Amino acid sequence: MATPKEHIEEIRRKKFSIGGEVNPLTEELHLTVKMLSAELYAKDVHFLMELIQNAEDNEYPSGVNPSLEFVITSRDITGTGAAATLLMFNNEKGFSASNINSICSVAKSTKKGNRNRGYIGEKGIGFKSVFLITSRPYIFSNGYQICFNEDPCSHCNLGYMVPEWVEENPIFSKIQKIYGSGSTLPTTTLILPLKADKVNAVKQQLSSVQPEVLLFLTKIKRLSVREHNKNPNLNTVSAIAITSETNFVKRKNIDAESSMLHLPAQGDKFDNECRCSYYMWKQKFPVNKKNKVERRMEVDEWVITLAFPFGERLQRGTTSPDFLLSSSRETILFDDKWNKEILRRVPYAFVNALTSLVKQTEDAPVSSLPPMYMFRFLPITSSPFPQLNAVRENIKAKLVEENIIPSESYLKQKFFHKPREMGRLMPAFWNILEKAKAQGVNLDNLSNHGICVLSSSFDKEEYDEVLNFLGVGQVSNDWYGRFIQSSDLVMGVSEDVYLELLLFLADNWLSKFSWIDFKNIPLIKYIDLDGKVALCSINDNKQRVVRCLLCHDSWLIDWNREFQCVTNYFFMPQNTYITIQSCSKKETLRNWMKVRVMDVEVSEYAAVLYDKLNDNRKLVVAYAHFLFHSYSRKYLSAREVESLCLKMPLVDNYGQSSTTRNKILIPANGSKWVELIGSNPWTNEGYIELGEDYLQPGNFAGQTTTRDQLMEFLRTYVQASDIPDIIPPNAGIPTLSSPLTKQNAFLLLDWIRRLKISRIGIPQRFLNCIKEGSWLRVTMNGSSSYRPPAQSFYLNDALGKILQNESVLVDIPLVDPSFYGNSILEYKEELRTIGVMFEYAEACSFIGKCLMSLAASSNLTKGTLFSILNFIKFLRENVLPLDSFIRSIKDERWLKTSQGYMSPLRSILFCQEWKVASQISSIPFIDQDHYGVEILSFKTELQLLGVVVGFNDNYQLVAEHLKMPPSCPLTPKATLLVLACIRHCPKSTDKFVKALQHLKCLKTDSGFKSPVECFLFDPEWGCLLQVFSGIPILDQKFYGSTILDYKVELKKLGVLADFEESVKAFSDLFKQRKDMGESSNAAANRGRFSPSDGQGQAKATADQGKWLWTRLGSHRSPSECILFGPEWESISPITVLPFIDDSDAHYGRAIHGYEKELKSMGVVIKLEDGVKFVADSLCFPSNPYRITHVNALSLLKCIRILQEKGHSFPESFSRKASQKWLKTNAGAGYRSPDQCCLFDTEWKQYLKPTDGPFINEIFYGSEINSFRKELNAVGVIVEVGKVCSFLANHLDSHSNLATITRIYNFLAKFKWEADAEAGRRIWIPDGHKKGQWVNPTECVLHDKDDLFSTQFYVLDKHYGRKLLEFFASAFAVKSIPTVGDFCKFWKVWESSEHKLSNGECCAFWVCVMKHWSSKTEKLLADCLVKLPVDSGSDGILLFDRRDVFIADDLLLKDAFEQSSCGSIFVWYPQPSLLALPRTKLLEIFSKIGVRTISESVQKQELSLEEGVEFKQVKPRDIYIDKALAKLILGFLGNPALKLEAAKRYEAVKCLQNLSVQETEEPIEERYSLSLTSGKIVNVRVSQMVRWDRESSILFTQRLDRSNLLEYATHFSEVISKGVLWEMEDHINALAELIRLAFLLEFNEEAVGFLMKSKNLQIFMEDEKFLSATFPSEQSRHTDNALYESQQFPVTDDDHLVCGLIK
Repeated sequence: MATPKEHIEEIRRKKFSIGGEVNPLTEELHLTVKMLSAELYAKDVHFLMELIQNAEDNEYPSGVNPSLEFVITSRDITGTGAAATLLMFNNEKGFSASNINSICSVAKSTKKGNRNRGYIGEKGIGFKSVFLITSRPYIFSNGYQICFNEDPCSHCNLGYMVPEWVEENPIFSKIQKIYGSGSTLPTTTLILPLKADKVNAVKQQLSSVQPEVLLFLTKIKRLSVREHNKNPNLNTVSAIAITSETNFVKRKNIDAESSMLHLPAQGDKFDNECRCSYYMWKQKFPVNKKNKVERRMEVDEWVITLAFPFGERLQRGTTSPDFLLSSSRETILFDDKWNKEILRRVPYAFVNALTSLVKQTEDAPVSSLPPMYMFRFLPITSSPFPQLNAVRENIKAKLVEENIIPSESYLKQKFFHKPREMGRLMPAFWNILEKAKAQGVNLDNLSNHGICVLSSSFDKEEYDEVLNFLGVGQVSNDWYGRFIQSSDLVMGVSEDVYLELLLFLADNWLSKFSWIDFKNIPLIKYIDLDGKVALCSINDNKQRVVRCLLCHDSWLIDWNREFQCVTNYFFMPQNTYITIQSCSKKETLRNWMKVRVMDVEVSEYAAVLYDKLNDNRKLVVAYAHFLFHSYSRKYLSAREVESLCLKMPLVDNYGQSSTTRNKILIPANGSKWVELIGSNPWTNEGYIELGEDYLQPGNFAGQTTTRDQLMEFLRTYVQASDIPDIIPPNAGIPTLSSPLTKQNAFLLLDWIRRLKISRIGIPQRFLNCIKEGSWLRVTMNGSSSYRPPAQSFYLNDALGKILQNESVLVDIPLVDPSFYGNSILEYKEELRTIGVMFEYAEACSFIGKCLMSLAASSNLTKGTLFSILNFIKFLRENVLPLDSFIRSIKDERWLKTSQGYMSPLRSILFCQEWKVASQISSIPFIDQDHYGVEILSFKTELQLLGVVVGFNDNYQLVAEHLKMPPSCPLTPKATLLVLACIRHCPKSTDKFVKALQHLKCLKTDSGFKSPVECFLFDPEWGCLLQVFSGIPILDQKFYGSTILDYKVELKKLGVLADFEESVKAFSDLFKQRKDMGESSNAAANRGRFSPSDGQGQAKATADQGKWLWTRLGSHRSPSECILFGPEWESISPITVLPFIDDSDAHYGRAIHGYEKELKSMGVVIKLEDGVKFVADSLCFPSNPYRITHVNALSLLKCIRILQEKGHSFPESFSRKASQKWLKTNAGAGYRSPDQCCLFDTEWKQYLKPTDGPFINEIFYGSEINSFRKELNAVGVIVEVGKVCSFLANHLDSHSNLATITRIYNFLAKFKWEADAEAGRRIWIPDGHKKGQWVNPTECVLHDKDDLFSTQFYVLDKHYGRKLLEFFASAFAVKSIPTVGDFCKFWKVWESSEHKLSNGECCAFWVCVMKHWSSKTEKLLADCLVKLPVDSGSDGILLFDRRDVFIADDLLLKDAFEQSSCGSIFVWYPQPSLLALPRTKLLEIFSKIGVRTISESVQKQELSLEEGVEFKQVKPRDIYIDKALAKLILGFLGNPALKLEAAKRYEAVKCLQNLSVQETEEPIEERYSLSLTSGKIVNVRVSQMVRWDRESSILFTQRLDRSNLLEYATHFSEVISKGVLWEMEDHINALAELIRLAFLLEFNEEAVGFLMKSKNLQIFMEDEKFLSATFPSEQSRHTDNALYESQQFPVTDDDHLVCGLIK
C-alpha cells in the first residue's frame, strides 16, 4: 500500500500530468473551478459553514466526542507572509485516500448518494470555498501534509486542485505551540494563511458564532473558537466554546422522536456560562414514489426536525427539513415537487410536536417551562413567500380544532379545550383570583358560567398575538358579575384583596359594568346594628348611608352603636377603611363609591349627630362625653371642638335639653358662685345652669370619664364657668350689702383679679355694688366696722396716724389687717379697682371732699376756715404732699368775698397794688372785715389754694371784672392801667373799647374828649399845627411821657396816632378850609416843597397822580418811584429800577433835600422797602464777568428781604435768575445756580472746594455762606444728599485719582447710593492721572487668588477698606467672584488646555464648596465638561468628565495607575485643606456626575491558560474543614438572618463537595475600563482563589506565607460569596470573620472565642450535622484514601492537565 506522500505523487503524475504531457483541458478546468467557487459562495461566511459541514460529515472513532476547534493567530506559521492564520482542528478518523482523491477533484464528493447515512454535503466543491479567504490552504491528516494553491501550478497550469507535499517540519512545532504543548494534536488540522483583506471579515465571522450552529448537527458535540497571540490584550475575536448535550430521547407511536438538546456555551460574549436548550421534535414521513427526484432517489423517508428553544437565547423556533436548494445553498426551490411535499407535511409535524409539548404527555420530554411557552413559536406573522403562508394557514386550521388550549383549573386534573371555547380575563382580575385562592377561597366554579376561562399562565399580554391568532377572546362583562355573586370573593378574602376587587370594579365601571346588573350586586361592606359585617349594593334603595372613618380604629363604630345609629350612618369596618386609606388610588375608589359611600370625619359625624339627639337627655350627656374623648384622642382639633360645643345641646338643672344659651354655669352643687352669691343672678341674661348629670362619672362606648375630667372639658370648651372665671352680671349682689366672710372676701378679690388679667370690663352696676356695699372690714381710731371699699383706705401705719391726728375733723377708715392677715397685701390692685384708696394724696382728697360736703350743707365757719389753712400749713411745713387736698377743695365756693362766696381760685387778697384796679373793676376781694387781719398771715396757704395775692401784672382779672364809672373822668393812673390792660389782654380789647369809646374820659388841650375825638402828637406833622388850630391833642403834661408808649393801644381806642391817618384828617380839613378861601396862606415856591410847607405836603399827599419823572424816561406815581441813594449802588448794575431823575436836566440834587416828604408820599427810600422792584427788574449783563461779588451779594440780600416779608418770586425773576451769574471753582467759571453747589466747611476733612463746581468763596468772601437759604431758593445745591448725587453724576469729568478718592470718601460718609445710570461709574487708575471709567458690574472687591485680573477690575488694588464697603453698598459691587464667574473662568481653562496650578484649582473648588447648594450643583453639572486630574508635580490637567473617576477602590486605583492609561482619577488637594476637606469635595464630584472606578469597570475572570498544570489538594489543606463550616453555621444562625436550619445546612454543604485544584501560576481577574476616545484600558488584578460553582471546583494559587494576609483576604471573600451568593448584603461581614479565623489557622479554641465575641453560636442539631458532614479524623483518612484512589489512577506517563475556558 502506498504511503501518503507516494499517493500525492501519484495524483500529481496521473491526474494532473505533472512530469508528462500537458492536458489541453487544464486551463479551462482551472477557470471553471475558480468561477464556481467564487459564485456559489459570494458571501465569505460560507467558507466557515462548509468547514463545519465537512466536519459533521466526517467519520469519528467510537468513544470519541466529536469536536471542532478554530484558532486564529497573528503568527505567520506557513512563512507565506500572511497577516493572520486560521487553524481548524478536528478529531475525526482522518483523511483517507478516497477523500484525498475527492478533494483534488470537482463534483466527485465521496458523500454523494449517502444522505441516508446522514451526510449533508452534496455539491462536491465545498472545500474550494476556503479560497475566498486564503490563497494557500494546508491539510495535515493521517500522515498527509499537503497544500493547495489558487494560482495555476507551474507544472500543469492548473490551480485549486493540485496537491503539493509540505516538507517544512517547523510548521508542526508552531501548530503544537498554538494548540497547547501539553495536548495531543487532533487527527486533522487545516491551516489557512488569510488574505490581508479578509482578516477582519474572518475575525468578525468567528466572533459571531452562536451556540445554535450545533443545533441540527448530529455528530459534532463540541465546537470552540479562540484567538492566540503572544499579548492577550491584542485579542479581538470573542472566544466561545459550545457543547451539545442530549439528555432524553424516546420513540413515539407516530414514528417521531423528541428530545431535549442543551448547548452550554462559555466565552467572552457571555457574563457567565450561557446554556441554550431546545426541545427537538423529529418526525418521519414516507416518501411517495411520485415525489422522488433524481438527487434523492436513495431517500425513502423524510425526516422533519423541529427545534423549540427555551431560555433567553432565541425567541423563534426553527426547522431542518431536507429541502432541495439552489447551487448557492441560499434559496429553497419552492416549485420542486420534493419541496412541495415537505411543506405539506410540516403542519402535521408542527401540530403533533406542539400538542405533545403543551399537554406534557408521558412520551414528551419533561419541561421546566409552562406549556404555554411553546405557543410562542406559532407562525403568527405572515411570510413574504406564499408557499410558507400556506403552511402557516394550515397550522392555524389544524390548531383551532385541537383541544390544545388549557383552561384554569384548581384541580389536579388538567383540562384542554378548543380555542373558540375559551375566554380571557382582565389581568387585574387574575391578580385578585390568585390572591383569593391563596387565602382559601374556593374557585372551582370558575369555568361554570357559560365559558371556559383560559389558564392564568397563558392569559398574559405576552401571548396576545398568539391568542388572537387562535381566536381566543375576552369573557363577557356580565361574567364577572355572575362569578362574584356565586363565589365568596367579597367576604372570603383579606382587606387588601377586597380593595383590589373594588379598584378593579371602579376602574372598569364606566366602560364595562355600569350598564349591566352590577349595581344590584352586594359589594360594599358595612357594620350593621348588631356590630356584624354586612354587604350592600351600589343601587341599594334602603335608607342606608355607608361612610368611611378617617381615624385608625373603630372609634366611630363604637360610638355609633352607643348613639343607637340615630344618624342613620353605618360605617365601614375598621380594617376595610384602613386598607382604603393606604391605597394610592383611594380617590378613584371614593369617586366610584360616592353614590353609596361617603367620607366622614369625626367632626362631620359630630356635627350631624347633635341634630339627631332629639332632646334625649341620656344621649345629650353622652354627646358631651363623646366630644371629650374624641378630643383627648386627637380625633378632633381644638378648633373643631370649640365649634361643636357652641351648638351642642346641654342638659340644664331642670333636666331639660337646650341649645339656646348665652353663658353656662357649672352645676350649683359644690360651686363657688353659690357660696358667694347664693342665688343665680344671671337668669335674665340667658345663662344655663348645668344639670347634676354632668357631675356623675360616665361610661360610654367603652370609655370611662371622671367627674373632674368632664367638668374641666366643659369649662374649657363650653365655657362652663364658676367664680372667678365667669363674667359678673350687670346687677347688684345683695350679699355685698352686708359683711362678707374672710373666705368670700378673698373669693371676690380673686374674681376681680381674673377679670383684670383677662381684660374683661367689670359691669358697672356690679362694680358699683362692690364699691358701695358695706362688706369690707375697716378700723377707725381703734374700733372695727364695715364700710364700702370706696370709703376705705389701705395706708401704712405711720401715715394713717399722721392724718388721723392732724385731721380732727374727719375719721379715716383703714382696711383691718388683723382680720384679713398678710394675704390682703397680695390684692392691692384689686382693692384699688373696687375703690380702696392707698395713697396719701387720696386720703387728703378724701378729707377735702368731706370738708366740702360739710360746706355744701352749710357755710364754713371762720374757725373751720382757719383749721383748713392751718392743716395746709402743717402739711407744707412737714414737707408732705398737699396737692390732692388742695385740689379737692379749691374749686368749691366756700370763701367769703366782696362779691359773695367764691372758690379760692376766683378770690383775691386785697392790698394797695389793687387800689387803682378797684376804681375800674368789681374784683372779688376776700372779706377782710369778716375774717379779720388774721387772714393776712396765711398768704402762702391762700396762694397754694389759688387765691391771688399781689397784683403781679394780673391785668386779665381787671379785664374780666371791668366796671367803668359812668361819669367820672379817669385819673392818669387809671387811664394808664386801662391802656396796660389792653396791651396785655388783647382778647379783652373790644371790651375796653366798647366801655370807653363814647365816654369823655381823656384829657386834651381842648378839655376831656372821647377817644375818637383825640390826636396823639407826632413831630412829623407838627408843622401843620401852624396852619390849623383847635386840634384836640392829648395832654402829655397831664399823663406824662409814658402816654407815648401806648400809641398802639390809643389807636385801638380810636385816638388818631399814625402819620397817614393824621395827614388824611388834615387833608380833609385842608379841603374844607380851601373851599372856604383859607388856602392862600399855604403857597408853594415854583412847585418845590419847603420843609415847613405843610399845606404843600398835604396837597402832595392828597394828589396821588403820576407826576414824578424817573430815569426810565416816564412819569410815575410816588409809590412807583425810588429815590436813589448809596444802598442802591450795588444792586443797580444788575437791575433796571425806576429811580427819580435827579440829573440837572430835571430835579437835580436838591430833590434829595425832600427825602422825608417823598417818603411820606410813598416814594421808596430804603433798599429793604423796595426789594419788590428788584425782583421785577432783574437784568444781568450778557458777560457774567462784569458781575462783581458786591452785585451778587446785594442781590442775595434782596432775596433774603423778600423771603422775610413773605413775598413770592415772580416767574420772570426765576427765569432770569437761572442764567450764569455765579462764579465757581470749576473750570467753567460762571455757572447757573442749578449747576453750582455751596461748599460746607464741615466737608473740608473729605473734600476740597476745587473738587467740584462749588461757589468760589475766595471771590465772594466768607459772607457767601450766610446766604445758604437764599442760594437754595434760586436753585443752588446746598443739601448734602443732592450734593452727593451732583458730584457723582459729574465724576467722569475727573481723572485725578486723589480727587476722585476724596469724592468717593465724601459719598461714602453720607451713605450715598447710586440712583441713576450716569453715576454708576468706578475709576480704575493707571498711574496718577490716567485710567478709565468702568461699569460696576465689571468690578469685584477682592480676588485673593489673583485669578480674575483679566475678567474683572479688582478694586482692593486701588482703594482702601472703607471705600470697598462703599462700592459694595452704593454700586452693588460683588465682594468676590461668584460661582458663575468661576464656572466661566473654568470654561476658559477647558478650552485653552491650560495646566492648572494647585492654587488655581483649590481656589475654584473652595468657592464651589462655600456656595454649595442645589442650584450650584445644577450649574456645575450643566457647565463643567472637564474635571481636574492629578498629573504630577508639573500641574493639574483637565480631562473629559466621563473619563475622570473617583478612586473608591484602592486596589483598582493602584492597578490603573501602574497601567499605561495615564491619569484618570479626580484631583483633590494633598494634604487636605481645612476649607476644602477631601470627603466633601469627593461628594461634590459625585453629585455632578463623576463615577466611581468600581462602578465603571467591567470585571472578567481571565481564562486559565491551557497547559497550566494543576494538582488536586485536600480541602483541609487550605482550611476548608469543620472549623470553617462551624464558623459559617454560627454566622448563619444569627436570628436577624431568619434562616431555618435546612437553609443553613444547604449553604454549608457546598463546601463538602468542593474539589480544590492548586497551581503555581497566578490566578487573576481582568478589569476593563472604556474611555470616551474608544480606548479600552485593561488591567489585571490578582485573584489568587477562584470558585467555579458549576463544577464545584476551587482553583487556588499555592499558598505563600510571605503574602498570607493577601491570600486570606481573597480566600475569605471567595468563600463568603460562594456561600452567601443569594444574600449579598451579608457577604462582607462573613468575609471579615473568615479572614480573621484564617490568620488564626482556624484554631478551634481561637475560633470559639471569636464566635463568642461576635455573639455567634451553634446548637446541638448543628453539631450533629457537622459531625455527619465533616467526620472525625480517623474516618476521614479512610475516606481520603478511597477518594485519592478514585481520582488519581496510577499510570506510567500520564499527568493531570486541565484546560479551563470560561
